[in-house]
Amino acid sequence: MRARLLRLAHQLRESYWFVPTVMAVGALLLAAGMVWLDSHHATQWMDRLPWLYAARPDGARSLLSSIGGSMIGVAGTTFSVTIAAVVYASGQYGPRLLSNFMSDRGNQVTLGTFIATFLYSLVVVRTIRSPGEAAGEAAFVPQLAVLVGVLLVLCSIAVLIYFIHHVPSRIHINSVIERIGDSLLKEIDERFPVFVGKALDQRDDDRIPDAFRPDASTTAIERRAGIRAKHTGYIQLIDEDALICAARESKLVLRLQYQSGDFVHRGSILVEAWPGDALEDEAQTALRAAFAIGSRRTGMQDLRFLIDELVEIAARALSPGVNDPFTANSCLDWLGAALSDLARRDLPSRLRADDDGELRVIAHPLTFAGFIDRGFGALAQYASADMIAGKRFLAALGDVALSCGAASRVAILAKQASQFRDLADGALKGSNRDAVLDRADELLRALAQPDYKRRLRDSQAWLGGTA
Repeated sequence: MRARLLRLAHQLRESYWFVPTVMAVGALLLAAGMVWLDSHHATQWMDRLPWLYAARPDGARSLLSSIGGSMIGVAGTTFSVTIAAVVYASGQYGPRLLSNFMSDRGNQVTLGTFIATFLYSLVVVRTIRSPGEAAGEAAFVPQLAVLVGVLLVLCSIAVLIYFIHHVPSRIHINSVIERIGDSLLKEIDERFPVFVGKALDQRDDDRIPDAFRPDASTTAIERRAGIRAKHTGYIQLIDEDALICAARESKLVLRLQYQSGDFVHRGSILVEAWPGDALEDEAQTALRAAFAIGSRRTGMQDLRFLIDELVEIAARALSPGVNDPFTANSCLDWLGAALSDLARRDLPSRLRADDDGELRVIAHPLTFAGFIDRGFGALAQYASADMIAGKRFLAALGDVALSCGAASRVAILAKQASQFRDLADGALKGSNRDAVLDRADELLRALAQPDYKRRLRDSQAWLGGTA
């Protein structure tokens, strides 16, 4: 249940309608409150301010009608501009970036401001009464409410000016890449080193039940029980605490079959439990509720999705129809920054324990090689065919290498650089080929000789300096 609530909260933050709806309801309440104050003679202080003009019924009605009509027109224009920007962005940068624009808080507040001002004016104008309009009732003009309406118009004008500046700046490619890269860095900071429960040493494989070992016997396998998905879609969120809690209460050991971002269909086994005879219906319901499944991938708990977004923009930029290596360079810069941050962190063990130190969850192993291949490996074939992007590709690999302390991780980067060199050797020609191969050779030498890496960095050359 908690996973679904977290997913709902995320969907509300990303939705284009939630903030405008809240602001519209707030405008209705504000209008009712201002009219109530006016009707209870709480605005007599305004008579002592000679510069504050007291509106008459016809003038107040005309003013609020003009405000309401203009605001709904501006709101329609704002919506049209936003849709045009979204269509442009999805065509240029990829359809998976639509949610980034729809969830933009500036666009939501802008639309909400205009709609709120319109509704406020609509409610207040209905309370204005001219002399003799209603039998037995005196004329009534909510002076304070009209004044607040004028202030809302001034706020709307300020928001409109902001919106005119905001839309072009938000669809600028560098801004798009920055938001994705910043989200990736934040997600890395939140996810590592904390993951599910307490980490166990990777060498504690002897604590894994026989039923979950590769050489498990048929008898041991039969003691496993699977919890199957009831919906088809992408796993958007896994409530890790709920898994640990349910496994502890039922004295189970769980093995996750999927991770956030994976696609499952109805009937897929989400998680296997051992021993199966200890798995009761209540525990099955709790374990199934720990998985939130939706129609699309999101950045929640899914570093791969954010990496894929950067890769998609860079791949589109390097396509023959676009041929924009500098956009690809920006993606490589942010990708290098994120993976450099990741290189300084310890990735969590796949074995997770509860507070008592008992093994409860066997998760998918997260490896440094997997993240490198997801980012640099996916872009290698595109960047290797362009000299500008190829040199930046190697520079980004070098930046990641400067953050690596483990020899095993440096070896992973060396393998990636060697593969990239082979691709560039076959894709480029002439001086472009020589420039990329020379830089690849320098990087491979730096990775093989730590002292050379230090000298290369200290000399203000391309590694750790300027390309």
